[in-house]
Amino acid sequence: MTTTFVLAGGCFWCLDAAYRQLRGVVEVVSCYTGGSTAHPDYEQVCTGTTGHAEAVAVTFDDTVIPAEVILDAFFTMHDPTQLNRQGNDVGTQYRSAMFPRDDEQRGLFEAARERAAETWAERGPVVTTIEPLGEVTPAEDYHQDFFAKNPTQGYCLAVAVPKVNKVRAAFAEYLR
Repeated sequence: MTTTFVLAGGCFWCLDAAYRQLRGVVEVVSCYTGGSTAHPDYEQVCTGTTGHAEAVAVTFDDTVIPAEVILDAFFTMHDPTQLNRQGNDVGTQYRSAMFPRDDEQRGLFEAARERAAETWAERGPVVTTIEPLGEVTPAEDYHQDFFAKNPTQGYCLAVAVPKVNKVRAAFAEYLR
């Protein structure tokens, strides 16, 4: 059975690259959600005025990889103690947020956020929000699987690679 989680934790290129490392992940779509503008594009979202977050819709086979692992990996690949930013990416479009489809997902997300609060306690409080899932707009084609298409691009080398490596180290038993 497949399940899809919509998660935001900084630049979607990093989340996309890290999730694609995990066995059982069947699709990752970089997208925009959480805002008020209908069908926003990258340039609009980058202004920080639409309310959207750069996010990923991660579809996984929960008979291969448990939902809890998908969520714990989310809290491994980004710093959930940073408000409206990840490193040098600053703005509400880079916020740490989870967008549940239903009450069951909301419960899973709340439990994962509580686990993360224990893990990240030394850095400060977890600021990850749980927000209603509204319209999800797929990002432009060039954003999809960006890391695989641009492995030597500077941002990928400086920012995505360390995040991918953290997930690879922490979840080795689930690697492809």
